[in-house]
Amino acid sequence: MSFNDGKNYNMKIIRTSIYIILFFLALGLQQTYGQSYQFKTSGFSVLEKNEKGKWGEWSNLDLVNLSVILDTNKHRIVVYSQEIQLFRIMDYIEREENDTDITYSFLCKDNDGNECKLSIITRKKQDYRKQLYINYDDHIIVYNIFSV
Repeated sequence: MSFNDGKNYNMKIIRTSIYIILFFLALGLQQTYGQSYQFKTSGFSVLEKNEKGKWGEWSNLDLVNLSVILDTNKHRIVVYSQEIQLFRIMDYIEREENDTDITYSFLCKDNDGNECKLSIITRKKQDYRKQLYINYDDHIIVYNIFSV
């Protein structure tokens, strides 16, 4: 065995080691890409369209303490109310930001297969409070939420 043969052998070991390290780094990054976010609600209100198709008034804020999970691994949002509200995320809408709000929106289907749009809005000028909007064609539910 010549000196160059030993050098080539060492280079192969180094190259193989680098590939193994890169493989595990890529695997680790892939697993951290999807995340789960946990929220609690402090209250909710409902807005409905009337028989003429015009929006009415928001209901009084009802205090409610529920868990909400946004799970990007399972592509779903779950509101743990008395009747569990499960929303399958069909599409992720690009983040929007302006002077007053930061909005993350999702096109979803609910337990019954009805299409709706869910939005998590952070109100910049209201001490960065968060709200979850569940928008249907004929009604909207809003939850005041906070991260846990």
